[in-house]
Amino acid sequence: MKKKSFIWIFLYLISLIIFSGCSSVGDKTASMSSIYLVTTILSLITLAGYFFTIKKKDLWFVVLFISVFIVNAGYFSLSISDTLSKALWANRISYLGSAFLPLSMIMIIMKVTKLNYRKWIPGLLLGITVTVFLIAASPGFLDIYYKSVTLEHINGVSVLLKEYGSWHCVYLFYLLGYFGFMVATIIHAVVKKKIESVSHAIILIVAVFVNILVWLLEQFVKIDFEFLSLSYIITELFLIGVYIMIQNQEILIASLQAKIAVASDMPVKKMKNDSPEFKEKCEFFREQIASLTASEKAIYDCYVAGMSTKEVLAEKSIAESTLKYHNRNIYGKLGVSSRKELLECARAIKNEE
Repeated sequence: MKKKSFIWIFLYLISLIIFSGCSSVGDKTASMSSIYLVTTILSLITLAGYFFTIKKKDLWFVVLFISVFIVNAGYFSLSISDTLSKALWANRISYLGSAFLPLSMIMIIMKVTKLNYRKWIPGLLLGITVTVFLIAASPGFLDIYYKSVTLEHINGVSVLLKEYGSWHCVYLFYLLGYFGFMVATIIHAVVKKKIESVSHAIILIVAVFVNILVWLLEQFVKIDFEFLSLSYIITELFLIGVYIMIQNQEILIASLQAKIAVASDMPVKKMKNDSPEFKEKCEFFREQIASLTASEKAIYDCYVAGMSTKEVLAEKSIAESTLKYHNRNIYGKLGVSSRKELLECARAIKNEE
């Protein structure tokens, strides 16, 4: 896990170096395209980094990393477009990523803050996202988003000159709505103590407000460089960093609690199999199975197969003290305090498959 954290810190530092270096890029030269190319490559590296360093993939993190890459690829494509048609398609590509990025952010924040929500919420948000994207992608077909649009080449860089249409405000309300929802979710999590560490909440708030401030800056100040291409990369690194820290914290807490319970024979509060707490416990259990050593996994498989203690001892040809040692490690890693609890979680996981 330390290796993974080091990789993400390294990527974060690279993004900060590039970000700080952009302050000198104000002379509107063709180097703009080069910077967009660098941000595109960097977003591709972070996408690859996620797939190679995170064992259990999360759908919304996948959407987030792909969206950031798509946004940057769109900006780069637009900067080198030589016709209005190509520029409009590049603009649509960037809007595709920009539309799905806030959706993935709010879903990640709701997961990190353990916010309970209705099953239909993701479907509703997805429908809104697709609708907003189609409106933003309409230039060239309809004049509702842009009344008119032309392509100009400024110092070798292609730029769209736009006159906004009556429906352009839809995207504004879309972003402000999502950002407001994110902030409200984080505040709710802090008040309800869903987030144990204040530093985690601060990082989440910063990740949201960085994008809000950069977006507002670009709306009211004429800047030829899309700083959102950089803020999006920094945001995804913030979110994955918090996610990894919270996971590590939960693993440590669950392991300590299980070991304390086993050592002192404390009764463990029984949870209903359909309760959110039990489902969350089973999800943690599922993720931690991969952390078992070969010997521990073999013993775990014996328990799941229904073997008794005597049968396991005979099957593995080990002493009872050795089995107890393995049991402590297995229970600690999986976040359970007894074989009965282990079997309950194992059965629940099997039933979901």
